[in-house]
Amino acid sequence: MTASIRGGLSVFLLVLVSLLSLGSPSFAQSTPAPSGGDSSASTDSNVDPLVPFLDVLKNDKARAELITELEKATKAAPDAAAQATGTADEPRMSLGGRIATLTQNVAESAAAEAQRVWQSLANTGSVFDGLGGNELSVLFEAFRGLLLVIALTVVVFVALRMLAMPFFRSMGKSAQNASLVRAVMLYAGSLIVDALIVLAAWAIGYVVTVMLLGEVGQIGFRQSLYLNAFLLVEMVKVAMRAVISPSASGLRLLPISDQAARRLNRVLTVAVTILGYGQLLVLPIVNQSASYAAGTGVSAALSVLTLLYLFFAVVRYRRPVSDWLHNAIAPPRQDGEGAVPEADDLHGITRMLVNKWHWLALAYLTFMFVTVMSRPTDVVMDYVTASLKVAAAVILASALYTALSRAMRRGITLPDHVNEKLPLLQPRLNGFVPKVLFVLRYVVAAVVLIYVLNVIRIVDIGSWLDSELGLNMSGAAVSVFFILLIAYGIWLAMTSWVDYRLNPDYGTVPSARETTLLTLLRNAATIAILILTLMFCLSEIGLDIGPLLASAGVLGLAIGFGAQKMVQDIITGVFIQFENAINVGDVVTVGGTTGSVEKLTVRSVSLRDIHGVYHIIPFSSVDMVSNFTRDFSYFVCDMGVAYRENVEDVKQAMLDCFDELREDPEQASFITSDLEWFGLNNFGDSAVVLRARIKTLPGKQWGVGRAYNAILKRVFDERGIEIPFPHQTIFFGEAKDGSTQPIRLEGPEDATIDSTAEESDTDTATEQENGGRKWHDDDPDTGSEDDGGAER
Repeated sequence: MTASIRGGLSVFLLVLVSLLSLGSPSFAQSTPAPSGGDSSASTDSNVDPLVPFLDVLKNDKARAELITELEKATKAAPDAAAQATGTADEPRMSLGGRIATLTQNVAESAAAEAQRVWQSLANTGSVFDGLGGNELSVLFEAFRGLLLVIALTVVVFVALRMLAMPFFRSMGKSAQNASLVRAVMLYAGSLIVDALIVLAAWAIGYVVTVMLLGEVGQIGFRQSLYLNAFLLVEMVKVAMRAVISPSASGLRLLPISDQAARRLNRVLTVAVTILGYGQLLVLPIVNQSASYAAGTGVSAALSVLTLLYLFFAVVRYRRPVSDWLHNAIAPPRQDGEGAVPEADDLHGITRMLVNKWHWLALAYLTFMFVTVMSRPTDVVMDYVTASLKVAAAVILASALYTALSRAMRRGITLPDHVNEKLPLLQPRLNGFVPKVLFVLRYVVAAVVLIYVLNVIRIVDIGSWLDSELGLNMSGAAVSVFFILLIAYGIWLAMTSWVDYRLNPDYGTVPSARETTLLTLLRNAATIAILILTLMFCLSEIGLDIGPLLASAGVLGLAIGFGAQKMVQDIITGVFIQFENAINVGDVVTVGGTTGSVEKLTVRSVSLRDIHGVYHIIPFSSVDMVSNFTRDFSYFVCDMGVAYRENVEDVKQAMLDCFDELREDPEQASFITSDLEWFGLNNFGDSAVVLRARIKTLPGKQWGVGRAYNAILKRVFDERGIEIPFPHQTIFFGEAKDGSTQPIRLEGPEDATIDSTAEESDTDTATEQENGGRKWHDDDPDTGSEDDGGAER
């Protein structure tokens, strides 16, 4: 039975491992044959291997032994794995031991890498071992057959370029002062024309080769190689000219001078010509006519030749490039005599990089030289491809940086009809867009830096973007950007609509109520958009805004209880606005203060009184609003005249004054109806008060009243109508017979004056002047003046 159990266990383990390894034949062959007495049952290919296993499961004792064996196998598996990896019973290491192990591994890796580099340097000259010395004759023979095709394509290309040069210059001048859209169109047009010139030269070369050289309708392998190399290399030059534009500064993406553009174009043209035609034309010819090893040597020789030329170019133009970098990072300041460079505007590592950039370039060229001489061709091509990617990224970033800088300086210019309808739209855009472009410049620089680090394999940006953290961060950044952009667009559209509705030159002239409500709407909508945008942004970056909203509700409740006065201000202000009691520009009396409304919110009203004092009055202190400029106004004239005047004469005089007022062109437009005569209003102490009223436009009653008062004074003076001023009359009582008491005046000489009723009515008067009294009667000689007063 034990043999059967072991056989069944072996079969079970075999089946289990086979299922886990998906039936690996190598595992099946490495599994030992089951031992025991019943070997035929386990070796017979016609017996189902599951039969012994079923027998074991049916037997209780055998099943228990199977469980025991499985437990032993389970316990032995970790020990076997530990022995296989050499970590069995490994003692725990201290921090110092771990650091020592880490430094040991780093040192060993560095030593191995240094040894590999040294071996590569030792085998530097082996790349030229395949050259046999006959490569020049092979190339001479090949190019002799290609001379006609090369001459034809070059002549056609140069002729078309010379004919198109004035066109490129004209487009460049047009693009300098053009708008962004027009500049892009001109740039695309010049790029298309330059590419069409290359295609035309290539097509003419193909047609001539097929129709005139060799047999009609056929083309040789070498001619096809040259024409394809011409197309690819010249298209690469077209891409370079699209960025550098040596002939048209207006189409140049890089912020460099014309001389620098021509120098850079010359250096890049030589390098691209040697590498392009060498790899696409010379190398295939050598591989076909000589050997693959010779082709490798020729490729290395062409690469070395290109590197030596770049070495010379870096040393030759190190100073101009340093000056350009200096001006790009820290532009010279302008004074009255022109541009003056700053003496100490660059410091630290920036100054060192600007002045010593050529050492970095020479180090890179040296590294590429060693790579070309010591590494396989595919490795070299990988480095070259990475270098081209970095260069393309830097050029593209420079172009974008220049375009963004130009857009910032140029600003946004809207059409005249748009500025007339929305006068504040252009200033708002020019206040927002340059800031966005300024931020985008740094975003472009950061993206290029990350891309370069990814290309040189310092940072694996692809793996980071594929990770959950990378996806969340990149998605949140994009979402926040679009949320801010959409929020700003909504705010700009809303404010522009309000500006259009408040513009009196278009549509209907807004009323005071519309002006007030639209202003409040703009302020409230701005606050709402700001709060919603903040909430959406916090939600996108991963913050749970649910607790924030709950906290805001609790905080609002607490503020409501603690700031009841403010709540009362807001509630009262809302109802005042609903009732249209106050508008901006009205003259009102609020809280005992009278003035013109300059600002109105839901919490307070701001007044400017006649003395220029600015008052801010919260609505919670407002019990009554008196509006002097609602719908219409009245000037109420209370005219006081002497008791002796005839009321009808005064009335006619006031009506004549009103007619004269209506003939005044400055005041006539403000008067909306005829003079309303109310008659004698009251008897004063020294005057009879007559009342009239003039209806005017709202807010014009004060000006109309002052003009009317001026006319009244002049007309009353002309007609002898007395406008009394405060005075006192002394009347001596009369007897029934008309006699009065005598008046005794004390002076230098005593005198007694007997006055009759008629004398007292006409001649007796007193006037108080300068603290004394003067007495007058009919006879000037009988009157006297004294210091002490008068006695009767």
